[in-house]
Amino acid sequence: MNNFRLHNPTRIHFGKGQIEALTNEVPADAKILMTYGGGSIKKNGVYDQVLRALKGRNVLEFSGIEPNPTYETLMKAVEQVKTHKIDFLLAVGGGSVLDGTKFIAAAALWEGSDPWTILTGDAPVKKALPFGAVLTLPATGSEMNSGAVITKKATGDKLAFGSLVTFPLFSVLDPTTTFSLPPRQIGNGVVDAFVHIMEQYLTYPAQAAVQDRFSEGLLLTLIEEGPKTLANPNDYDSRANMMWAATMALNGLIGAGVPQDWTTHMIGHELTALYGLDHAQTLAIVLPSVMHILRKQKGAKIIQYGSRVWGINSGSESERIDQAIAKTRHFFESMQVPTTLKAYKIDSSAIPKILEGLKRHEMTAMGETGAVTLEVSAKILEACL
Repeated sequence: MNNFRLHNPTRIHFGKGQIEALTNEVPADAKILMTYGGGSIKKNGVYDQVLRALKGRNVLEFSGIEPNPTYETLMKAVEQVKTHKIDFLLAVGGGSVLDGTKFIAAAALWEGSDPWTILTGDAPVKKALPFGAVLTLPATGSEMNSGAVITKKATGDKLAFGSLVTFPLFSVLDPTTTFSLPPRQIGNGVVDAFVHIMEQYLTYPAQAAVQDRFSEGLLLTLIEEGPKTLANPNDYDSRANMMWAATMALNGLIGAGVPQDWTTHMIGHELTALYGLDHAQTLAIVLPSVMHILRKQKGAKIIQYGSRVWGINSGSESERIDQAIAKTRHFFESMQVPTTLKAYKIDSSAIPKILEGLKRHEMTAMGETGAVTLEVSAKILEACL
């Protein structure tokens, strides 16, 4: 196991009725900007619950944050923050709203000339407005981590950033807020969480037994509970377990002290930026191919994954790896998330464009050992067809 430091300052309020916690969590004298997406929170009652909890407070609103939040939209919110002297942000929605709010929090206090440099990593983020979150779509884990992914529409760039100052102060997780979500968003959420776990787990043996078992337990939970959330949207227990698994998938716990490989995400970001695919759709396409192309270097962990998660214990090593990949692909498909480029009407002409994006973003030595060159990425993409 590698040396590590682990710190997570986010307070979690989990369960039915926990939106009421906003009354005590948000400072009484704060000037609040509530951020949200397309307005689904007004249809499912979350909006009204939030305003009841904040009754008597000074609350302004910013809506329209996209599923893949764009720099252009978020900078409008930053302007509103500065104009109205906002001193507290409250994100109400899914991971995209939370990611966007993290950027708003950082950009509002950014002292550089161009806030986009927050994403390019040219200078560290040292200050951010305080913010909290009410999660309505479990998937990204953004409610309990400091990272965010933002798209610049003008250039087609999709980049990530994170800082010690961009953890939410608190997050409210009420599984009942997910009951009205459409199947596509639930399926995406399960796949997103699953791949987050895999990218921290599926590398090489690091003698990190605790992290491995945590990861395998979370994967088994998603496999067991994911189909239930589709079959019965009002099953509180399944939604609760799925919501908490998605949070635990990317709050720093399972990734502490182990090698990680975010190749699937980096290639997926290029697919979203170019073709507008849902984030989870890109992950479902790319991960099985990453497993196939990198089967030699990841073989020991794929076999361990196949045994402990899927019960695959017979056959040659190659056959067991093939079975583990097939089981993974089948699970994503069972969550109604297709796993090939052709399913989204994307053909081989996309490959050079994606590789150019990876090159531009300096993603030319990815993976736990830096072995995923552009040539390897090309093979992965060919396997995605």
